[in-house]
Amino acid sequence: MAPTLSPTREDRPQPKPLIGRRRSLPETFLVKLFILVPFAALIAAVPLFWGWGLGWTEVGLAAGFYLVSALGVTVGYHRYFTHGSFKANRGLRVALALAGGLAAQGSVVAWVADHRRHHAFSDREGDPHSPWLFGTSARALAKGFWHAHMGWLFERDITNAERFAPDLLADRDLRLIDRLFIPLTLVSLLLPALLGGLITMSWGGAVAGFFWAGLVRIAFLHHVTWSVNSICHMVGSRPFASRDRAANFWPLALLSMGESWHNSHHADPTGARHGVLRGQLDISARVIWIFEKLGWAREVRWPKPERLAARRTS
Repeated sequence: MAPTLSPTREDRPQPKPLIGRRRSLPETFLVKLFILVPFAALIAAVPLFWGWGLGWTEVGLAAGFYLVSALGVTVGYHRYFTHGSFKANRGLRVALALAGGLAAQGSVVAWVADHRRHHAFSDREGDPHSPWLFGTSARALAKGFWHAHMGWLFERDITNAERFAPDLLADRDLRLIDRLFIPLTLVSLLLPALLGGLITMSWGGAVAGFFWAGLVRIAFLHHVTWSVNSICHMVGSRPFASRDRAANFWPLALLSMGESWHNSHHADPTGARHGVLRGQLDISARVIWIFEKLGWAREVRWPKPERLAARRTS
């Protein structure tokens, strides 16, 4: 019998490219629209706060939509779809994808592909949003902060989903929801307006709901999420060993639903809980725990003490 030969480097399957394609000009315009219009509303909110339209109805609507859309990103897009921190039944899987779409941070497949690429090349060339790509001087870090926080979103290169999210592309439900990104964004803006109008029975309530619970809420959530990419790779504590500069930044823990325990996450990416030390608030982990108790989630990857101890540096 002839010996089995090992494939040469040329014969081995080569990884698919990092970049799938470049955004078209209309797509680039829509991305800028989704980023800049809520951002302008957030800036306008400061002077308007003292003048018009913000009452308990608007606060309640904004808080409710913030909670649902933020958890859609943290529990759904991030811990479930990107890292597989637990397994979910079909109803929960669909609900998490829809809730994540209400954050207007991109479709589920695109978001997951970008984030898996981030972990594959974290703080190295190939990372789509590292603040350390331009050097360590004050000027380079200022440029890096802008790039990591939101500058990278204006680039036209699109991460190759066939390389980084083939499992999502193979899911019929997720392919459909992925195509519904723009309708979901419109729902996220217009549903608060509808509810505001119905609750107050006024056009003013509808406009205030649209502004505060729609535009301002989306922009605020954008910047909380982007701060994990920028601030949490620049400053904070690093109690666990990781191959990058991810850090824990406690001031963002509540608003980010526990995502700002970023060093802990990068040390154990598939863990369902990021706030693993005493006193570290992690709302997303508590929500996953509730899903597990209800029987909607299973095989949850809770942190193991021995694994944490092996990676502890301080």
